[in-house]
Amino acid sequence: METKTLLYENIAADIAQQISQKTLRMGDKLPSLREICERYRVSQTTALQAYYQLEAKSLVESRPRSGYFVCGQASRTLPLPTVSAPGPAGGNAAHELISRVYGDMGRGGAVPLSMGVPALELLPVAKLNKGLVQASRTLPGSGLEYEQVQGNENLRRQLARFYGTSGQALTSNDIVVASGCMEALSLSLMAVTRRGDTLAVESPVYFGILQLAQSLGLNVVELPTHPQTGVEIDALKKVLTSGKIHACLLVSNFNNPLGSCMPDTHKQEVVRLIQHYGIPLIEDDIYGEVYFGSRRPRSCRSFDDSGLVMWCSSVSKTLAPGYRIGWVAPGRFKAQVLRLKLYHTITGATITQQVIAQFLETGRYAHHLRGMRQVLHANSLRYAGAIGDYFPEGTRVSRPGGGFMLWVELDPGVDTAVLYDLAMRQQISIAPGSMFSLQNQFTNCLRLSYGMPWNTTIGDSLKRLGRLIAAL
Repeated sequence: METKTLLYENIAADIAQQISQKTLRMGDKLPSLREICERYRVSQTTALQAYYQLEAKSLVESRPRSGYFVCGQASRTLPLPTVSAPGPAGGNAAHELISRVYGDMGRGGAVPLSMGVPALELLPVAKLNKGLVQASRTLPGSGLEYEQVQGNENLRRQLARFYGTSGQALTSNDIVVASGCMEALSLSLMAVTRRGDTLAVESPVYFGILQLAQSLGLNVVELPTHPQTGVEIDALKKVLTSGKIHACLLVSNFNNPLGSCMPDTHKQEVVRLIQHYGIPLIEDDIYGEVYFGSRRPRSCRSFDDSGLVMWCSSVSKTLAPGYRIGWVAPGRFKAQVLRLKLYHTITGATITQQVIAQFLETGRYAHHLRGMRQVLHANSLRYAGAIGDYFPEGTRVSRPGGGFMLWVELDPGVDTAVLYDLAMRQQISIAPGSMFSLQNQFTNCLRLSYGMPWNTTIGDSLKRLGRLIAAL
């Protein structure tokens, strides 16, 4: 056993050295297992152990039916972004900037580093289309009849079964289907707040949440947030103690835009705090399935026995953005959520709900997720590596364990709203940091999405972006 350990460690060390010396470069295909066996005169088991060790160090990645490839490493490891320090009260969202960024997303030819969704080529389009045909043949009325207000019963049952393996105690009756995660969040907020109430959120946070809160007439308190562990627990406790908070909305797993993921101990403490103060928590867990570790991170809801956590999610970031299929497990607020859904949308599309239910039931969703997570993990390393190589000294970048986003913090003298205009002239779309707060902060930050598979165009765009930043 000792000899075999030394053998595979030596093989791994040889390949790691070739990567560090740039003999093997980002994206290069490694020798096949047969070639490794012949070159080093070892068994296939030993060759696999060498690649497993390299994979564990994020130096290489396995691609189904293609072999092993170099992930690529930055020439320098960048520090994490600083913990946010928002002021005591929120102001106005950067509506004009947000509208410009959204409007430019459809501009032909621009590299969409601002997009917070997976590229179309990462989605099982053909299988979804086949599912649509099958659903139209099997559903009563070919799927043209109204669905139940609570949502397709088969979909709710399959969701309860699927998430039961990740610590969720769910039944089909616990779930209300919504038109995407944003409607799930909207229904939840309307169920537990009134105009003039105060909502606590992370900072930075997805701008859609801020716009939604403002449209409902809510005051927003932004909380300090760590780029790896999420909302600062002491800050949350302080605002809850003040008695001025009526609800919390937290992105527990792989926050957009930071990529932070709350440890289980933090989630347990958050649940303990909201139960102590009787404050509902709306949990946005839309990125929970896009994890890079060995298991899915738990939700806050999995620690809740009070019904105060309203757990929201969707397949919009993982399977079918245009289907607009989301859901909420509203706990003790189910009656209010159902009533609001009846008033606002009545129900969702029958046929697309059935397609997603079939994907869950057949195991296709789990299979698709495994491949997608692998690609996105490799993307995150490549994009971060390019930022390390091409961006100026002083740059900080997040190190997410899942999701789609990198949060980049630049020199304080750089205004990323100005950078946005300069980048668009070179057909590169980014998301300026000021979009993700109601306060005048994050003006030197930006969000980059790694939802597109790595290619030379992406690498060149990041290099040009680094030059623009250096010029500023």
